[in-house]
Formats: sequence, structure tokens, C-alpha cells
Amino acid sequence: MRKPDLVDAIADRSDLTKDKASAALNIILEEITSALERKEAVNLIGFGSFEPRERSARMGKNPQTGETIQIKASTTVGFKPGKALKEAVNV
Repeated sequence: MRKPDLVDAIADRSDLTKDKASAALNIILEEITSALERKEAVNLIGFGSFEPRERSARMGKNPQTGETIQIKASTTVGFKPGKALKEAVNV
């Protein structure tokens, strides 16, 4: 499922137009992104949790040359599915 498919599903299941459903979805995604930028976790009960995770600097290898390189520290996003999502997927 892609974003336009999700917008269509939201519009079909609610009394919203596709434009309003798209705007609502964009607001939700922007708020989740903003919270993660502020290093805050986002917990959606039953669905799951998004949380920023720190990756430390480490050594790696360039796959083309085999040369050892330094990989910088970075922040990534982790997702942990909630109980209801796990149960829905593992039927």
C-alpha cells in the first residue's frame, strides 16, 4: 500500500474528501516526524511505537575496494509493533 492508496482508504471509510483525508494524513506524518526530530518517542497504543535510536560510530568496509572506513555516528528511527498489530499479522 502506498500513500495515495492510504488516502483513498481514509476517504472511503470516513466522511472526508480525498483532499481532506490527504491533509489529515500529512498532518499526522508531520507530527510524528516533528516528535522524532525532538528525540521524543511516539506511542500509538495497539499499533506500535516509533523511537529515535542512536547509532555509535564504527568501522566498516567499502564493499567495492575492501578498504576500511570510519562510519559516523547517526540517529535512526526504530519501530516496535504493538500487541494488536502483532496479533493481526500473525493470524
